[in-house]
Amino acid sequence: MTSNRVLPTLVCASANPDKVYEIEQLLDGVVRLLPRPSEIPDVVEDADTLVGNARLKAMAILQATGLPAVADDTGMFVDALPGELGVRTARYAADRPEHAETPYAANRAKLLEALQEKGCVSEAERAAHFVTVVIVCFPDGSEIIVEGRCDGHIALAERGSRGFGFDPLFVPTPGVFEGDERTFAEMSDDEKNELSHRGRAFRALATTLPTHPF
Repeated sequence: MTSNRVLPTLVCASANPDKVYEIEQLLDGVVRLLPRPSEIPDVVEDADTLVGNARLKAMAILQATGLPAVADDTGMFVDALPGELGVRTARYAADRPEHAETPYAANRAKLLEALQEKGCVSEAERAAHFVTVVIVCFPDGSEIIVEGRCDGHIALAERGSRGFGFDPLFVPTPGVFEGDERTFAEMSDDEKNELSHRGRAFRALATTLPTHPF
């Protein structure tokens, strides 16, 4: 039986097609997700927290469209490299010329080199976790903020061809099954979404949204 329920509308603040694809999957059937208007320029993400950066992006879309907007910000935290990634994760290798053309690959290469220089070989020495913060900003000034976390470690070399960002290096713990040592880039979309920080954050949002008036 087809539902006639009218879905609430959110405008997606992200212009990253990889992230938008995942968000669309995770919020399918929960909201009607509108794309970020192409004329809106990139937002300078200069806050010192994930929540702060997510809010900057959501508020820019809200102010431009007048509609509720959803934004997320994600940081990787590597135990052996305190303070080096976090809110700077996407710009980790911005000091390298190749980052302008291939930011994902440049970030991964710099991370592998940094851990190698520190002599980090074991899983414990390469421990890391991701955190995703999702925020929805509404025209009445109210907000919804949720968070998702995924623990794991950095692989010794890239593996897999799916996903984006640090997916070829990040091994979630636990994996889909006992002893699973696959990176996110070796998993299907459904497998990754079940375990990932972004999946957990947006599932929390999907649970919370129906309780908020639109």
